[in-house]
Amino acid sequence: MRNEQIARIFDDVADMLELAGENFFRVRAYRNAARTVNDFPVPLSELPRERLREIPGFGSDLADKLATIIETGDLPLRIELMRNFPRGLLELKNLPALGPRRIKLLADRLKVRDRDDLRRAIEAGQLRTIRGFGPKIEQRLLEALLHEPGSGQRNRITYAEASTIAEAVVDHMRACPAVVRLEIAGSFRRRRETVGDLDVLAASDNPQAVIERFFCCPAVIKALGSGDTRASAVLNSGFQVDLRVVPESSWGAALVYFTGSQAHCIHLRRIAQSQGLLLNEYGLYRGGEAIAGREEEEVYNRLGLSWVPPELREDRGEIDAARAGNLPELVEVADLRGDLHTHSDWTDGRASIEEMAKAAEAAGLEYFAVTDHSQRLAMVHGLDPARLREQWREIEAVTARLNGLRILRGIEVDILEDGSLDLPDEVLRELDWVVASVHSKLDMETGEMTRRMVRAIRNRNVDVIGHPTGRILGHRVPSSFEASEIMHVAREEGCALEVNSQPERLDLNDTACLAAKHAGVRLVVSSDAHSTRGFSLLHYGISQARRGWLAAADILNTRPLEELRLRRR
Repeated sequence: MRNEQIARIFDDVADMLELAGENFFRVRAYRNAARTVNDFPVPLSELPRERLREIPGFGSDLADKLATIIETGDLPLRIELMRNFPRGLLELKNLPALGPRRIKLLADRLKVRDRDDLRRAIEAGQLRTIRGFGPKIEQRLLEALLHEPGSGQRNRITYAEASTIAEAVVDHMRACPAVVRLEIAGSFRRRRETVGDLDVLAASDNPQAVIERFFCCPAVIKALGSGDTRASAVLNSGFQVDLRVVPESSWGAALVYFTGSQAHCIHLRRIAQSQGLLLNEYGLYRGGEAIAGREEEEVYNRLGLSWVPPELREDRGEIDAARAGNLPELVEVADLRGDLHTHSDWTDGRASIEEMAKAAEAAGLEYFAVTDHSQRLAMVHGLDPARLREQWREIEAVTARLNGLRILRGIEVDILEDGSLDLPDEVLRELDWVVASVHSKLDMETGEMTRRMVRAIRNRNVDVIGHPTGRILGHRVPSSFEASEIMHVAREEGCALEVNSQPERLDLNDTACLAAKHAGVRLVVSSDAHSTRGFSLLHYGISQARRGWLAAADILNTRPLEELRLRRR
């Protein structure tokens, strides 16, 4: 199991214990365990069991539970707790401003059990009867509930969370001798920022053996049904997985069909119809004869199209581009030469600058910027000018011990309410790289927020706007501003916009990436790493960039450091 999967199990236990009103210290023990596991520098599943007790903060009890999770994929305590809590109640923690304590209040006082109950309580004005639930929280919750387009969206999780689930399912299914080819299709393959369920596609001439293997997956807790070539189940995470088995001769056509999107596939079928052909999940047919279907490429090619990368299959012009041979060569993780947004233990990071440098080297980077928080964020010991200059001396000392990796002196400076910055210009001018971000009053009125950001962009010391909309997927809606105005000014000033790789941010989103590209705005894909493992998050930002049609040339940190310096304003 990956550390992230293990940490999620500990977090789930902590959530449910807190909902049950358990002892604060017991809850905190599981929270701390989740945090420790998530930040642990090596995969815990690879450690001998006797070494698990050496993990900082893990006594014999937690170490035994950790061993159980690694060996079985779950924890009996978590399974038992899940029987006592409606799944809908646990999902409320994905809404803004709702932690376990507030969810418990809603459940105890208003008998809220799921999103529908919560919406009814809001509409009836019942939330205002509970201390701490003011009109602003009520409005944010209602917007988040209404923002989701339908019941099919209610269980969506981040792509990163879905990845850990998908990996476990794939590992289990690949061990089945009857499986010839296997892929997770659907929105997961298109790398959408959130995923509603998993669509597993398998090629086999023995569908029943594949289905039996599917239902034997340790994570499956409930079978929803099966047929000759399909099956559905619910996992212990509450996530639904659907399996479809096809003959190998239909693999390519089925992969196109089950990857989607629906709009993309409808467009393909219309093209097929215009050519007197029939396209379905089994193949491309002329009359009763299959003329393509084994591979995706041959399906697209027989329709007169180039193969379309899954990330682009949203019917946003990719089919016309494929017909004209104008699809972009999408950026890859390997194209990144540097990371321009990271944190160290000088503020809220969990590793020293030297540890971060070694991790950056291990990730294959040529340079990275240390961009700790500025003084405004006192809760994370933000840097004032004096401490910032102290940090520079440490950067110089670490650089002297490196073998070529370059460390940039940077800062993530707060954009204050009036658009001014949290550090003086004379200090910012001495830095190699300045990320300017909004961390407070993200719910400002559209015009005010636009003016705030424009002023920051026009500051000649700012290189990039960090996580521009401030959203947190499932928890915080994006800030409201005039995007066209922001992009116009960013292009005019030569200021870049960030694609933040944190899985819960992915900010900018895919459509904004495409809009920025069309507007001629420079973009940066950054990890926002807070630990040595944070550099591994860059692939999530790259996925977002690919969905936004970005090529390597569209992204500043695919360039050598010398060119990056030359392009700074």
